[in-house]
Amino acid sequence: MITKDVVWVGTSRADLRALPELARRQLGFELREVQSGGLPQDWKPITTVGSGVIEMRVRIDGAFRLMYIAKFAEAIYVLHVFQKKSQKTSPLDLAVAKARLAAVRRTRRGG
Repeated sequence: MITKDVVWVGTSRADLRALPELARRQLGFELREVQSGGLPQDWKPITTVGSGVIEMRVRIDGAFRLMYIAKFAEAIYVLHVFQKKSQKTSPLDLAVAKARLAAVRRTRRGG
């Protein structure tokens, strides 16, 4: 089976590692599904960050999110990983994901 590479943008990998073990495992399992061409069990598009950005949602002893974009042929880019603390995603978390998506686009263009 062909799987896409995962590219961790900014501190996203360290942020994932800082989560509780069960949330980390579930997000990892879901990300593996995305690598194989599938979708996570619980997700939604986050068009406010950018076209093609998906938010993976896991609820285990809290609400945890992983935002990624998988529409590029070469890789899945993990933009942001965080614990959601309120009903609405914080403007700071959205801004982090937007900035990292902009960085991915600049890198892909070669500058």
